Amino acid sequence: MVDRRRVPDGYVSGPAAATEATIEALARVGDATTVILVEGVSDQIAVETLARALGWPLAAIRAAVVPTGGVSGMGRLLAHFGPAGDDRRRVVVLCDIGEEWIARRAIARAGAADVAVFACNADLEDELIRAVTPDGVERLLETGGTLGSFRSLQRQQQWRDRPVHEQLRRFLASGATRKLRYAEELILAAAALDRVPAPLLGLLEAATGSRGSSS
Repeated sequence: MVDRRRVPDGYVSGPAAATEATIEALARVGDATTVILVEGVSDQIAVETLARALGWPLAAIRAAVVPTGGVSGMGRLLAHFGPAGDDRRRVVVLCDIGEEWIARRAIARAGAADVAVFACNADLEDELIRAVTPDGVERLLETGGTLGSFRSLQRQQQWRDRPVHEQLRRFLASGATRKLRYAEELILAAAALDRVPAPLLGLLEAATGSRGSSS
């Protein structure tokens, strides 16, 4: 089958995506009073899609999502937006649990003790597969024309005996843009099931100044 999924409009992809996405996002921060720092473009898509699905348009709550090109890039932006920087705004952070310590170290170095950190366990794809369920993800792959490619991965010797959840995580992470292409639909599916992953929901609540708290 032909893959009918593509990167959602308005998002960058390709070899220079990490750098370009940060530059473009910073140019759109404008008068936002809250900056949501995320690791990559797929996280940006997920957060912005979820905000729309929940009826919390980020422009209305004066929040902006900025992908940092990986957790190691957060330090520079925390220094810029944090209490010691030239552009003081409220900052919240989304990262993978295995890299949470890097984010918190960057926060400490920036003197931004009040920054809330929300960590995905183990990453965004892991959270979304659990929310949508492996069967639900496979249905999305079938609709998108990539189920055959996933079946090929399942037949590979190194993946043949792994749990389907792990196989799906690997599949979504492989390929240049697969995470980006499915992030929007996985979020919408999770929201429709009322199974929004807790780190994402907490992140948006913190961005609105409601019930959010650090992980």
